[in-house]
Amino acid sequence: MAIHPDQRFVDGLLRNDKSVVEEIYRRFAPSIRTHILKNRGSADDAADIFQESLIDIYNQAKYKALQLTCPFEPFLLLICKRKWLNELKKRGHSPVTKSTDDVYDLGEDVFAAAEKLALDEDRARLFLLQFQRLGEKCQEILRLILTGEKQEEVAAALGVTYGYLRKKKSECMATLLSYIEAQKL
Repeated sequence: MAIHPDQRFVDGLLRNDKSVVEEIYRRFAPSIRTHILKNRGSADDAADIFQESLIDIYNQAKYKALQLTCPFEPFLLLICKRKWLNELKKRGHSPVTKSTDDVYDLGEDVFAAAEKLALDEDRARLFLLQFQRLGEKCQEILRLILTGEKQEEVAAALGVTYGYLRKKKSECMATLLSYIEAQKL
């Protein structure tokens, strides 16, 4: 797999590049803090988890030649969430997901999950971009259908027959899928 441009964050940590480290804190710490505060943690917990996660990434880069193949943010978030989950389990005297806090072994599952998250984000961006290419009527129909409303109710709300709605929905979906497929080539 190709190295992601966000490898610069990992390299900056390795070099102890002050501007890169400051950028990491400025860009990524707030979302980690929010996550931990929403999940029974304090601001101090968030700071500790963030710092420990950066140390894990540094050690992974230094001792295992970490090469990012996904964006840095979801990778960091995944590590922080995993560390926080372990911390919550320890506090609750429940078994932890790892037997030790071995900072040198993040495991392949973390990399796979981060790559999947990045791929899902890319797919969502592609979907939204191609969705915007559809006409207003198609966008309206698909938006209403995707909210989970019954098609009969959507047809009534739009003032069309149920049969027409189903036909139009199929046409719109086919157009959207053709746009998406054309972008993948």
